Amino acid sequence: SKGHLVMKSFSLVPQGDKSLLLINAGMAPLKPYFTGAEIPPRTRVATCQKCIRTGDIENVGKTARHGTFFEMLGNFSFGDYFKHEAIAWSWEFLTKVVGLDPERLYPSVYLEDDEAFEIWNKEVGIPAERIFRFGKEDNFWEHGAGPCGPCSEIYYDRGEKYGCGKPDCTVGCECDRYMEVWNNVFTQFENDGNGNYETLQNKNIDTGMGLERLAVVVQDVDSIFDVDTICSLRNLVCEVAGKEYGKDYQTDVSIRLITDHIRSATFMISDGIMPTNEGRGYVLRRLIRRAARHGRLLGIEGTFLAKLSAEVIQGSKDGYPELEEKKEFIFKVLTNEENQFNKT
Repeated sequence: SKGHLVMKSFSLVPQGDKSLLLINAGMAPLKPYFTGAEIPPRTRVATCQKCIRTGDIENVGKTARHGTFFEMLGNFSFGDYFKHEAIAWSWEFLTKVVGLDPERLYPSVYLEDDEAFEIWNKEVGIPAERIFRFGKEDNFWEHGAGPCGPCSEIYYDRGEKYGCGKPDCTVGCECDRYMEVWNNVFTQFENDGNGNYETLQNKNIDTGMGLERLAVVVQDVDSIFDVDTICSLRNLVCEVAGKEYGKDYQTDVSIRLITDHIRSATFMISDGIMPTNEGRGYVLRRLIRRAARHGRLLGIEGTFLAKLSAEVIQGSKDGYPELEEKKEFIFKVLTNEENQFNKT
């Protein structure tokens, strides 16, 4: 409704970007448009981008919120609209379109970004005491040299049942009560790599909103593993293993890990990544083997990953038709790797 060209997700394999092993954010494949190296098909673009992040791989399964695969919704402006529109539309989307209670939403802005603060306060009408100012670590987006800028996040209060119980628990607390559901990045500076910032001629908007996180909030469930689509996969893992979820911590760790890793592996193989001993192929091999090993810990005998992959494809093929097209190939790669690992 805001005149954006909706583009399909880019591959998980970065094109012409040596700095990344795998696409890890909605804006990552759009970098050439942000830097001006390429002309975008439209100055307003929206995507739902498949992403993989393995920085927290050791925590996957152990907590309810870590995962390696996720889908990132985003709207992007390349020198078109800026803060006023981005902030107003993010609020409109969350409150009017998704229907979240405005009283439970809290924006944050970068410490020095008075402009964003004013927009939230004067234009959107959020009382000053409900707008949080955070420092560089939380509300400034940059990766070494290149385009960067302050950001404004929106947090949702999931209620006391998810809180830590401390009297001073509020936005920014480490507990699960206040969940960040939206991030508006205002790309307005160029960092020369030495901490010198120049204002960009073309200011850009980069928005990120995790689809799974939004579903957690809308469906009011404990974690991404309880969201309807991922839950059906989790239940299948339980069925194959003959285990019940929520009865034993170690068992739950394995169930969550397998649920997450098979999603990542299925999408990676559909994008042409093969299990190898280096680079992104090694990331894939590691994910498949971790899933297989946890299957053993649950007492699953024989190969089982292809069966789980079929459930991933069933749940995601509408948005990603390439999964259905390549399903036989995906099953073959998974089963081969599982068999090889069993021999090892």
